[in-house]
Amino acid sequence: MSELNHRELGLSDEEVLEMYRYMLLARKIDERMWLLNRAGKIPFVISCQGQEAIQVGAAFALDREKDWLCPYYRDLGMVLAFGQTAKEQMLSAFAKAGDPNSGGRQMPGHYGDRRFRIFTGSSPVTTQVLHAVGIAYAGKLQQKEHVVLTTNGDGSSNQGDWHEACNFAGVHKLPVIFMVENNQYAISVPLKRQVAGGEIWKRGEGYGFPGIKVDGNNPLAVYQAVKEARERGINGEGPTLIEAVAYRLVPHSSDDDDRTYRTREEVEEAKKRDPMLLFKNYLVEKGILTEELNQKFNESIAREINEATEYAEKAPYPDPETTYEHVYA
Repeated sequence: MSELNHRELGLSDEEVLEMYRYMLLARKIDERMWLLNRAGKIPFVISCQGQEAIQVGAAFALDREKDWLCPYYRDLGMVLAFGQTAKEQMLSAFAKAGDPNSGGRQMPGHYGDRRFRIFTGSSPVTTQVLHAVGIAYAGKLQQKEHVVLTTNGDGSSNQGDWHEACNFAGVHKLPVIFMVENNQYAISVPLKRQVAGGEIWKRGEGYGFPGIKVDGNNPLAVYQAVKEARERGINGEGPTLIEAVAYRLVPHSSDDDDRTYRTREEVEEAKKRDPMLLFKNYLVEKGILTEELNQKFNESIAREINEATEYAEKAPYPDPETTYEHVYA
């Protein structure tokens, strides 16, 4: 990790331990979901592995009592930090009635929770950035002191919706943060085949607001970038584009075979920059995280996920009679 020091950023030792625990919780939930999928118990997984530092670092830089999220499907770490639980993730994975995102009606990873100002996601990618701009515009008109963070992958930053959203937000100087989680691949298409010039952050200038690039493997770097972007938004200075660069450590989804488009050597090399490993090492070096405390975290998270899995597996499915509710002909 870089020379960034959490204390200089205004983060306490307790806060960075909490960040690490949320990252670990997201990783362990994700790993359990893959096992459940391979056992034939849940139908689909779309993974956050390799992007936890981006998600948790960003969440901690926001006001989690005021700000809005328009996340994309990989943002498990972010929604956990905003208030969703392991039990709720499992209810969603098993498509049970108690799923807070959609009552079992949506695919996993389609987050939406009015309790925490998480706007409902949709299957077509990048629609959430337009919604984020709408929420930010409404907040500006109503003179509310909040910002909206919206995320998407590198691939979907090439779609028309994204460009329209950035242009409108730039014209109206809206309090919105566009964060592209660049994990190097748009499903199977590498960055060099999808982004002319290869630098997404540079696009901000064309829309009249700053673009910055940060190390997405370092939650402190992401925290600093999002905190500064939030201050700009609150102060009426308009949007910020953040390109957070990481690596997708697993296939695009449980239906994808990534061996067809990238080598095992490439993936193994990327694992040396696993944000979980880097942040753990940082906390150990600072004398904040001991092996004993790390073991306690792992044990408590394992219990939490075991209980969540058992609860969700036994929970009722939605009543079939509700199939046609909220469906418009």
